[in-house]
Amino acid sequence: MFAIIVSGVAGPAWPDDASTVLRVLGLPIAIGGAVLLIGGLVRIRHSMTPFPRPLEGARLQVGGAYGLVRHPIYGGLILIAIGWSLTSSPLALGLAVALVLVLEVKSRLEESMLDQRFPEYDAYRNRVRRRFVPGVH
Repeated sequence: MFAIIVSGVAGPAWPDDASTVLRVLGLPIAIGGAVLLIGGLVRIRHSMTPFPRPLEGARLQVGGAYGLVRHPIYGGLILIAIGWSLTSSPLALGLAVALVLVLEVKSRLEESMLDQRFPEYDAYRNRVRRRFVPGVH
């Protein structure tokens, strides 16, 4: 995320004829990402870890933002990165795509661990079909 922010500030700007449209698109995307990210953080609170393995004593979160998508924190980061890059720089957009790929791999590893740890995870995954962003496969 730091590299995306810096590249948005220091990288080349979007062409003038596209920048206004991209800003109009990017701002609400970033705001939506912030809402999704905060919703995920509030729900997970003390169980949060940067590692894919769930903490001992953690409970499976299925409500709130986790009732919309299985990885709202990752989805929020993705939307913020895309929104920021649309308002700032094509270089930032390239890095945002890289972030999506990293989080895709991490989420798959995390889901395999959640599936092993929580017997109800498969039913949750079937009920909450979206991984990162509501309405986006």
